[in-house]
Amino acid sequence: MCFSATASFSAGAALLVVGTVTARRTQRPVELPFALIPVLFGAQQLIEGGIWLTFTGEAPLLNSILTHVYSLFSHVLWPAYVPIAVLLLEADIWRRKALIAIALAGAVVALYLLYFLVRFPITSQVVGRHIVYVSPHFFAYASIGLYVLGTCVSMLFSRHWAVRLFGIAAFVSFVAAYAFYAAWFISVWCFFAAILSGIVLLQFPKQPETRSQTLSWRPRN
Repeated sequence: MCFSATASFSAGAALLVVGTVTARRTQRPVELPFALIPVLFGAQQLIEGGIWLTFTGEAPLLNSILTHVYSLFSHVLWPAYVPIAVLLLEADIWRRKALIAIALAGAVVALYLLYFLVRFPITSQVVGRHIVYVSPHFFAYASIGLYVLGTCVSMLFSRHWAVRLFGIAAFVSFVAAYAFYAAWFISVWCFFAAILSGIVLLQFPKQPETRSQTLSWRPRN
């Protein structure tokens, strides 16, 4: 698999298109946060494409800025955002209670990681054709557990099969990235998860035109 600026820009552009289509298919405002997940992943991949260019262009200041913006997505946004987006789709009381608890846990780990991003600035570098984000506090067992709970397990509590499918796919890719790309885990898993976010489109199938819409105009007798 080729990881490069081209791969990141291509994935980002494709996800923006998918996310736009998904968002347009929503029927209720509460569906929009989950529908926008591909858009957010697309933005994250475009940012990483920019990070790739800072290495060849020797732009350390821009590299630092983009690295921190990317890390706000990877470390802070996802564990807090995903369970809330899933929660808004659910009506069952027990599912909502479980997701509220998970959302609180996700918020805790997001704030924890945000603190360390500010206290100990993260850095990025290319090693073995992948970007390494040096963020040691991310790999603490407790933070990883809460992170997985927010980003993957939360979707398994949904009543919607497409949401659960995305959760399973995200978890499998998490384990695979950690097992085979441990040194580059953050970059690789975010790339996998971004591609898999196309599954979100399945949650919002194209709505067929109703007969009343097609026959909305009738001549008067």
